[in-house]
Amino acid sequence: MVKLGTNVEFTDNRIAIKKEIDKKGLDWVREVAAEIESQVIKNSRTDTGDTKRHWKHYMDESQGEAVVGNELENALWEEFGTGEYAVNGDGRKGAWYVPVEGYTGKKKPTFNGKVEIVYAGGKAFYKTNGKKPTRAFTKAFETVKLKAEKRAEEIFGGIGK
Repeated sequence: MVKLGTNVEFTDNRIAIKKEIDKKGLDWVREVAAEIESQVIKNSRTDTGDTKRHWKHYMDESQGEAVVGNELENALWEEFGTGEYAVNGDGRKGAWYVPVEGYTGKKKPTFNGKVEIVYAGGKAFYKTNGKKPTRAFTKAFETVKLKAEKRAEEIFGGIGK
C-alpha cells in the first residue's frame, strides 16, 4: 500500500488478480476438456466398446492447456472413416480383403451381421469397402463449443469493466 497525498491510498493487487485469472482459466480449460471427453464417449460406436473406453483428457497446467485424445488407432478410423467412406474422399476405392487369423471353420461367420467373410485358397478373409466415419470427436467439440463460450463469458466477462 502506498499513500498518495493525505486522502489517497494505492494498493497494488495486480499479482493477486493475475493469479486468480490464471486459476479460473485453468479451471475453465479443465471443465471444457472433461465435457468434450464425456461427449465424445457418448458419440462413439459401441461394437466392442474398446475405442470408447480409451478416450481421456490430459491437463498441462504449466501451459494452460488440455488435450482430449485416444491412444487407439481405431479412433482415427472412427473419426475420419476409411476406404470409400473416408471423409475427404481420399480413401481406397473398391473392396479389399483382410485375413481372418486363426479361423478354420467351414461355416461362414459374421460379426453382428456386419462383416462379410469370403474364402480363397482354403483361407477366410474379411471383405470390406471401408468404415463409415462417426465424427464422434468433431460432434463432441461442436456440442460443447457454445456452452464453453458461455461459461467463459460468465467467468471472464466482467474483467476490465
